Amino acid sequence: MNIKIITDSTADLPAELAKEFGIKVVPAYLRFGDTVYRDRINFTDDEFYEKMLDGAVYPVTEPAIPDDFANAYQETNREADGIISVHISGKISATCNAALMGKKIANVDCPIEVIDSTSISMGLGLLSIAAAEAARSANSFAEAVDQIRRMVPGLKMLGFFDSVKYLARGGRINRTAAFFGSVLNIKPMLTTKNGEIEPAGHINRRNTGIQRLYQFADNTCNIEDAAVVYSTAHAEAQEVAEHMRKMGSVKRVYLAKMGPIIGAHGGPGALLVAVRTKT
Repeated sequence: MNIKIITDSTADLPAELAKEFGIKVVPAYLRFGDTVYRDRINFTDDEFYEKMLDGAVYPVTEPAIPDDFANAYQETNREADGIISVHISGKISATCNAALMGKKIANVDCPIEVIDSTSISMGLGLLSIAAAEAARSANSFAEAVDQIRRMVPGLKMLGFFDSVKYLARGGRINRTAAFFGSVLNIKPMLTTKNGEIEPAGHINRRNTGIQRLYQFADNTCNIEDAAVVYSTAHAEAQEVAEHMRKMGSVKRVYLAKMGPIIGAHGGPGALLVAVRTKT
């Protein structure tokens, strides 16, 4: 049975992994003033961060629209017995709703299931990879859907951000908190819970944040897969990934660059760990 997996670009899924696992990625949109770009289509990640640091115009993110998903479903339908579409948390983005609307207007023959990952970035990316593997081994479309839905509660994430400025501009924290955070040089730590982004404390130094990520990895039981995601701090991300690989209990640890959509909120210096645990 040929079941295809579709996700969106907020998954921060490296292109080589999307290709390896046969995952189709629908890009979201990024607006700089009057110019609109398709995520990771019109420019590179490095170009995005350079443009962001320039600070002349702050980027605004927009989800993929129903027509984007309808087109993706129509293209995939030609070679699929079923499509499983896995996306960023519906409490954070309108992407799942757009995918559901796209499903209605696609008018394709094969079944389509839209799944809310309740996560972001490589939390969604890890679920997409696991979904592709489940799709290959499942005996039926319903079995694959059930397996993937049962994985969702096992997604966990912790990250820290070098500045509160970008989180405030993107509406992820209020401006009063951002003001005091800037004055006190506080770097917020965030996690995901029940599909929401929630505070997980704060730090004053990056080294402390990295130690917190180590503790998160060390104290999380039954990790199947993990990913370390960075916006600009590649060397630090490699250190965290190597720490997790040395744990021995984690089968795979991926390294991924935070794309423009998540990066517009996280800003330069952001670093996070996502894991998928057994459920």
